[in-house]
Amino acid sequence: MMSNHKLAKSISDVGWGEFTRQLKYKAEWYGREVIEADTFYPSSQICSECGHRDGKKKLHIREWTCSKCGVVHDRDINAAKNLLALAGE
Repeated sequence: MMSNHKLAKSISDVGWGEFTRQLKYKAEWYGREVIEADTFYPSSQICSECGHRDGKKKLHIREWTCSKCGVVHDRDINAAKNLLALAGE
């Protein structure tokens, strides 16, 4: 996100620590739970259908096909599905 020139200044001004602190505070206030994924969790590399880890991909690759089950994935949607599964939803 820091490479996004529209967001970088705002993010660096606030800082991730303060952002996560406030996010957790607001979640607790509204009776929600914040679940943090490990920084190195490979959410965009794992097939959300079969669980096969297909390996690292360059950022310009926005769509990929699982080599095990053949399902075509949009990188961002697949990562979101994997993060939801990690959270137990």
